[in-house]
Amino acid sequence: MPESIVLLATPDGWRHSIHTADGGLLCGRLDGVPADGEPEAAQTAVAALLGDLAGGTAVEVTWDPSPDSASWTGRVRPAR
Repeated sequence: MPESIVLLATPDGWRHSIHTADGGLLCGRLDGVPADGEPEAAQTAVAALLGDLAGGTAVEVTWDPSPDSASWTGRVRPAR
């Protein structure tokens, strides 16, 4: 189950690092969002990815406030 996420805008596109409850780490490029895409679009796309990684279980991501629109961290929980 995904536990937390880091979302980062790079010149080549949005990247993610997903930390799992069992200590795993999954990193990669976020498909479907252009490099100049808005953070909200990247957050929406990564929420769908997290649901897939959680075996189709709906999840909620609580994004921490960020002073920088190019870097976000969030906590992942099953949706209520």
